[in-house]
Amino acid sequence: MQLKKLLILFLIVITTFHSGYSQITAKREFRGAWIHVIGQRQYSLMSSEALQKYLLNILDHLQSLNFNAVVFQIRPTADALYPSSLEPWSKYLTGTQGKVPDGGFDPLAFMVDECHQRGMELHAWLNPYRVTAAETDILHSSHVYYRHPEWFVKYGKQLYFDPGLPESKNFICKVVKDIVSRYDVDAIHMDDYFYPYPIAGEKFPDDNSFYRYAHLQGFTMEQRADWRRNNVNTLIEQVKHTIVLTKPWVRFGISPFGIYRNQKNTPDDSGSATNGLQNYDDLYADIKLWVEKGWVDYNIPQIYWEIGHKAADYETLIKWWSRNNYEAHLYIGQDVARTMKTPDLQYPDRNQLTRKMELERTLPAIYGNCFWPAYEILKNNGGIEDSLKTNYQRNPALIPAYGHMHKKRPKDVKSLKNEWTAEGYKLHWKRNGDPVDPEQAQYYVIYKFKNKEKTNLEDPSKIVKITRETEFLLPYENGKRKVKYVVTSVDRFHNETKKGKSKTVKL
Repeated sequence: MQLKKLLILFLIVITTFHSGYSQITAKREFRGAWIHVIGQRQYSLMSSEALQKYLLNILDHLQSLNFNAVVFQIRPTADALYPSSLEPWSKYLTGTQGKVPDGGFDPLAFMVDECHQRGMELHAWLNPYRVTAAETDILHSSHVYYRHPEWFVKYGKQLYFDPGLPESKNFICKVVKDIVSRYDVDAIHMDDYFYPYPIAGEKFPDDNSFYRYAHLQGFTMEQRADWRRNNVNTLIEQVKHTIVLTKPWVRFGISPFGIYRNQKNTPDDSGSATNGLQNYDDLYADIKLWVEKGWVDYNIPQIYWEIGHKAADYETLIKWWSRNNYEAHLYIGQDVARTMKTPDLQYPDRNQLTRKMELERTLPAIYGNCFWPAYEILKNNGGIEDSLKTNYQRNPALIPAYGHMHKKRPKDVKSLKNEWTAEGYKLHWKRNGDPVDPEQAQYYVIYKFKNKEKTNLEDPSKIVKITRETEFLLPYENGKRKVKYVVTSVDRFHNETKKGKSKTVKL
């Protein structure tokens, strides 16, 4: 990975046009987009049929831009965008909490299937503690709040699970287990909301759980902040264990607030040279510990600020996270609107997308991006869709392999053949291995080379298709041009066969 990054850096230097637009793309890069429902009124105004068309349009757009992962919000406020015996249907889906969508539509199952058909992953995004988003929110009679009101606290105008209670952690893990066991999701995803963002002049009301449990866990009265961090640490560790015991190939990812700690708040100056809200001190989220311990499989800090921001400079933060990732998968959370409207410091007539993408691709510890939100990409805010299509994502890309989970390569395909069918000239093959086994082939990469051209599977421009199907319709012309196709297998952890199987055909 280090060598690859250095090569990309070299190529960027020698091929960047005077305009500043890099033409280099990577073969392995996480390319995600967040699709949120909270605050998106259009969902509750649509019929199930209309909503399916709406979601398909989003996925088709993202697929055309070579995105390979979707982070879809399925539990915004202790509710569900899927049928659940634990929590009621979300009001963000139907307009009223507990109301079943017409036709029994299951958005999570739909999104899993449609993402996989398009060669994209589906990351199920849930908020752990938040129960209401506003004081006017009405909870359905089936909500767990009415069975166990002692599990909850009110802070500001919102209701939360008390993070200090073992019952809260156990219930959240029960929700995670239910999702992972029933759906073919690729990952469980949590964002930046752990202990809530502080409200000036108001203390978080966890006296009851603190006095009940802190001393039993070895914390003194002066260590409430450490106790709170331990509560979140315990949840994260329990969630990871829950996933591993249910489906060990499913990943767990966090998208924290962009600042871990400000340098001035760390005795050893190990924080970033920033001045803003902090995960560690304000949200009690010790991201570095979770990554170091292997409790999360990927980290997507939300570095939503611009390069040159006085309190939270993008370049300062991306370099800080790159130095503090413990060799785990690190992706960067990119704010589309802020990136596209802010002028580049060197070229004021252009936005900051170019510089941000070059930083992401030249820092060796960073493996990709996730864009907030997907809706801004579909609107082509500031021309981002055009830039991604033309420059940064013009070729398909594989998600970086999760070697810490499983390293062995899957078996190559069998019986690679080309033949005429009723649908046209096709390349087809047979899967080698059990399709249920996550260590065997789950999808395939099809490369195309000119006749006698050297086979280089590291060149993303040679990828013509990433598919779960075992056939590929060839672009037949007159049968006079020789080309070579190579088909490789990729497992659930994104390990790819080394050489693949090849077939030379006349098109």
